[in-house]
Amino acid sequence: MTAARPHVLAALALSALALLPATRQAFAADRHIFVTAVEPKGGANVEKEPFPGALPEGGGYVLKKPNDEGRWEVAVYVFEPRQIFVDEGDNVTLEFVGINGASHPITIDAYGQTFELKRGHVNKVTFTADKPGRHSIVCSAHLPTMTSELIVAPKK
Repeated sequence: MTAARPHVLAALALSALALLPATRQAFAADRHIFVTAVEPKGGANVEKEPFPGALPEGGGYVLKKPNDEGRWEVAVYVFEPRQIFVDEGDNVTLEFVGINGASHPITIDAYGQTFELKRGHVNKVTFTADKPGRHSIVCSAHLPTMTSELIVAPKK
């Protein structure tokens, strides 16, 4: 048996690597992504940090005025993750989990999905990512902050 020549092995390796993108695009991936509805919060005492006074309008912002002890709080409703990346043709399941906020009326217009997510509940939506581009996922009760972006990369 003869030893393989290094340049022959390198050529075979490069040939195999060249097939990977085509192979990846030839088969749809099953993507299961967890999306949480959360409310990051922070606060301070007016003795250490002055009360900011106001935030932009919208249900996504919550600013509580100082209490009797001078403590104030700020919160924002958001989806986590803020961006979701999939490839065209992928079979996508988004599993929404309600953590903060009593109710979130959610819409994914591009895929005809509308549902209400409640705290402590899970809603799953499944679709084939057949529309390349950027698509919004929106909670209408907590705009402008509670939006996410579904990015569907086109087939190559």
